[in-house]
Amino acid sequence: MRETLVLNASFEPLSTVSLRRAVVLVMQDKAVVEHAHPGLRIRAASVDVPVPQVIRLSRYVRVPFRKRAPWSRRGVLVRDQHRCAYCGRRATTVDHVVPRSHGGGDTWLNTVASCAEDNHRKADRTPEQAGMQLLRRPFEPTPADALLSTLGVSVREGLPEWMALPA
Repeated sequence: MRETLVLNASFEPLSTVSLRRAVVLVMQDKAVVEHAHPGLRIRAASVDVPVPQVIRLSRYVRVPFRKRAPWSRRGVLVRDQHRCAYCGRRATTVDHVVPRSHGGGDTWLNTVASCAEDNHRKADRTPEQAGMQLLRRPFEPTPADALLSTLGVSVREGLPEWMALPA
């Protein structure tokens, strides 16, 4: 299912929602389509709406400031682009650099995406104890980075042309 970016009335990113939820918000005049998928439309008897990729709320919603992105397994896989931190192949699991049994926790800096084989080979040891080396160090994404990465957009690679600010 497609994800749609939701912007506040002030154009700041808030979250992502399903395509269905985005269309409902547009149909209820609670949001307007800022950017649509080219050539795709949703049609019904009395409705013809472009498939929204980005919507903006009509009214400003006050949101408490979030300093940190919440940790999740899905977030780690997305942050690491579904690539194993040990071998570079497709990752399907999350590995704790310092195992939970040794005091390591579910944090951005202690977890990396891993393929099942490397996760099993490392087992209940640190990478040094297992004789394995991390290809890249884990990092903590900002809340904005985490939101953009769920859409498949990387700030390090540059924003798509529809998100770029006018000069």
